[in-house]
Amino acid sequence: MTMPDSQRPLTILIAADTYPPHVNGAAQFGYRLAKGMTGRGHNVHVLACRQDKGKSYTEFREEGTVHRLRSHSVPTHEYFRITFPWEIRKEISLLFDKVKPDVVHIQSHYMIGEHVLYEAVKRGIRVVATNHFMPENLNPFLPFPQWFKDIVGRISWKDMGKVMGQADVVTTPTPLAAKAMHQHAFLRKVLPLSNGIDSAAYEVKDGEVIEPHHFPTVLFAGRLAEEKHVNVLIDAVAKTPVELGVRLEIVGGGEVRAALEAQVARLGLQDRVKFLGLASDAELRLAYIRADLFCMPGTAELQSLVTLEAMSASTPVLLADAMALPHLVRDGENGYLFTPNDSNDLAAKITRVLQLPPEELKQMGKASRCMVEPHSIEGTLQTFEDLYRGASYEDKAV
Repeated sequence: MTMPDSQRPLTILIAADTYPPHVNGAAQFGYRLAKGMTGRGHNVHVLACRQDKGKSYTEFREEGTVHRLRSHSVPTHEYFRITFPWEIRKEISLLFDKVKPDVVHIQSHYMIGEHVLYEAVKRGIRVVATNHFMPENLNPFLPFPQWFKDIVGRISWKDMGKVMGQADVVTTPTPLAAKAMHQHAFLRKVLPLSNGIDSAAYEVKDGEVIEPHHFPTVLFAGRLAEEKHVNVLIDAVAKTPVELGVRLEIVGGGEVRAALEAQVARLGLQDRVKFLGLASDAELRLAYIRADLFCMPGTAELQSLVTLEAMSASTPVLLADAMALPHLVRDGENGYLFTPNDSNDLAAKITRVLQLPPEELKQMGKASRCMVEPHSIEGTLQTFEDLYRGASYEDKAV
């Protein structure tokens, strides 16, 4: 008996310019996408950079077969790697010959994503393209004056339109990002599709006992980068009432950690601010559950998976009123928005939330948990599988 095309396992090639062990939302999405599609019975291959010097190689991991391309470090970023077209084009072509993908899913229009798309188009293979960030996200890593960065940004938007315009379907995590791609990359059809979250993974299990913090605790999780503005959060904690005893936990690593540690020392907050470094999934889950409040002060978030994870753990949130973050807050219900880069406003709202009676704080957390339901990872995976099998933008647009 022949299996219907709608049920036949697919061979999927995911092209990711950033992928674990990278620590960022796009890298985590690529990993979860691969793992989810493998779990659905598909044959998944991931093409990404290797993290050190050396020739390209292949590794077999739980989420699929990961092909690591030779790459080169950049002086302005602690872990990001770049690939050179003349080194990867032939390897990409040979990989297509070997893998014979039914569909290609690129995660950006840069480097690997770009050349995988060109190869797929040349061979008549279906392409889904997802954009996870704005060209402006590169600004902190470009050692140039702002006028030159603006030129780079315009060129990058133009390239995004040129590359992703050749895909069969283009997606991005939020309606705000889709609007930006319409306006700046001139992409006519962009499908807003959440990165998805396995919200049940962050719930307290039956019989599980997790000790609360002894002091009201704010949590930040993410890459310690300039655009995250963790310095604003540290300043805000310093401005909260001493008698409230607010503590701050910072999960993650990045290029500004040394500067943040110096700021904590300068403010005399060593006993109130703890840098936890990179954390395992299990450690991060516990941090979300134990926190009284989660804060994301970043101003360049296209969705913020860490915020969705914190909300899944029934944690109230304080988020900067910037980019896509306002979509994750109902003021006064599950938390508050604050004015970006305004430590006074943030301090006032940290104080307001952490002075709430325990039952009201718990209700805020429950509201957060309810709000993540539309971001189900299963719904996201099903939609992408439908797109891989030929569904169009019109089929999935709401």
